[in-house]
Amino acid sequence: MRQHMLTLGIVNTYDKIKILDAHYRAIARAAPICHAFGFHLALYDFPFKMTAEELVAYVMEKTTIGESGSYLKILYEKNHLSVSELPKKGFPSHFGEIVITTSKPNPKKQVTPVKIAEEAFRNRSFLFLVGLGHKGLPKELFERGKYHLDITGKGLSFETCTAIGAIPAYLSGLMASLETKK
Repeated sequence: MRQHMLTLGIVNTYDKIKILDAHYRAIARAAPICHAFGFHLALYDFPFKMTAEELVAYVMEKTTIGESGSYLKILYEKNHLSVSELPKKGFPSHFGEIVITTSKPNPKKQVTPVKIAEEAFRNRSFLFLVGLGHKGLPKELFERGKYHLDITGKGLSFETCTAIGAIPAYLSGLMASLETKK
């Protein structure tokens, strides 16, 4: 049976040319979360013109966050790190269904955290897209996502790094609860 793959996808909506502190700090914050909760990390539209291996070294040099980037290195070594441009059409199929994370989900596409956890528990894969920057995710992605997830269920807008922590932690907790009921 194919194992599920849960991926946290961070879409850069800040500057796409100049590297900002916010870029490598968000990556360094996301890496330990992904490692702790078994998520892959996918980075889209970041202004780094370097390989994933070079990016790991760069982040490790630039920050003390996430044990100085050592969790990012672990993700890279486990092949749980992806760095690319935002796909113009479809995302790679191995990432599974696209889940747009938003405090304002389209009611026709809205899904609950419990439903996602149940499906992931049944070995379905998901790519959770989070926007990095004050603009949030690009609006064209809202149509491309099969599901829209408000992790709070209350319409509360989270700052990017708060969402980066909340989504994997909450879903992993729900999945652990399902495991104990098994």
